[in-house]
Amino acid sequence: METKLRIAIQKSGRLSESSLKLLKECGIEFDNGLNKLKAEAFNFPLEVFFLRDDDIPQYVEDGVADIGIVGENVFLEKNKKIQLVDKLGFGKCRLSIAIPKEKKYTSLKDFDGKRFATSYPNILSNYLKKNKIKAEIQEISGSVEIAPGIGLADAICDLVSSGSTLFTNGLKETTIILNSEAVLVANNNLKRDRKIILNKLLFRINAVRKAKNTKYILLNAPNNKLQKICSILPGMKSPTILPLAEKNWSSVHSVVEENQFWEIIEKLKTNGAQGILVLPIEKMIL
Repeated sequence: METKLRIAIQKSGRLSESSLKLLKECGIEFDNGLNKLKAEAFNFPLEVFFLRDDDIPQYVEDGVADIGIVGENVFLEKNKKIQLVDKLGFGKCRLSIAIPKEKKYTSLKDFDGKRFATSYPNILSNYLKKNKIKAEIQEISGSVEIAPGIGLADAICDLVSSGSTLFTNGLKETTIILNSEAVLVANNNLKRDRKIILNKLLFRINAVRKAKNTKYILLNAPNNKLQKICSILPGMKSPTILPLAEKNWSSVHSVVEENQFWEIIEKLKTNGAQGILVLPIEKMIL
C-alpha cells in the first residue's frame, strides 16, 4: 500500500482558498467537491483533510494528520506539541488590542485592572504577564468587537486585517501583539517515509513562493552599456546575454526581486535599456 502524507487545511474561512491555491500551484491535483471532508491527490502521495482551523493543531499532534496549514496565531494559541515547519507568506494579519474610539490611550499601563474580551486568552495572557499588566480576561468565541459596546469588556484582543471591522464597531487599534501569517506545522514524530514526501512538498512550495517574489526581465541594450546594465541586474547568477541581428546591440535576460523591481527598471532605462519586457514566473528552481 502506497504511503501518503496527510495534510489538514481549513475547510472554510480566511486561509481555505489560499491553502487550496498553494497546493494546486505545486502541481497537486485533487477533487475538493462540495462538503467533502477528505480528498486524495491524483498525482502526488497526499491526502487532504478539510477541518476547522482551531482543530488542526490537535489533529496534527494526535497524528491523525501528519501536517497542517494554520494561522500562526492558532499555532501559538493552541500550544500543542507540534513543530512549525515553514511560514507560507499568505493570510497575513495581526493580533491587536483595541479600545472604544472615544477612550484615551497613553501606554500599556492603561490596561491595569481592566477587562479584556478575546478568542486568544493564552497569547494575550502571556503578553500581559510579560509586560507586568494585571487584567481580567474573558474568553469568547465570536463577535469579540461587540464586547465593549455591551459592557462586557473595556478592551478586546482580536485579529485585524484592514481595520474596517474595528472602525465599524467604534473601536481603534492601540497595540499589536503578534504579526501572523499562514504556517505549515507537522507532527513531532513523522516516520521516515512521510518525511521524504514532506521534503518533496516543501521543495515545490519553495519553488512557487520564490517565483511569486520575482520577475523575468528581457531587454535590448547597446553593447557599450552592457557592463553597466549587468551590474544593475542581480539575477540568480548573472544575466544571459544574446547578440541581436542589429549590430552592436544585445538582448539581456535576467530575474529581479519584486521589491527591487521599479527601482531597477528606472536605472535600466537611464542607462540605455530599450524594449523592456517583464514576465511573471510560475516556478523557480534554484
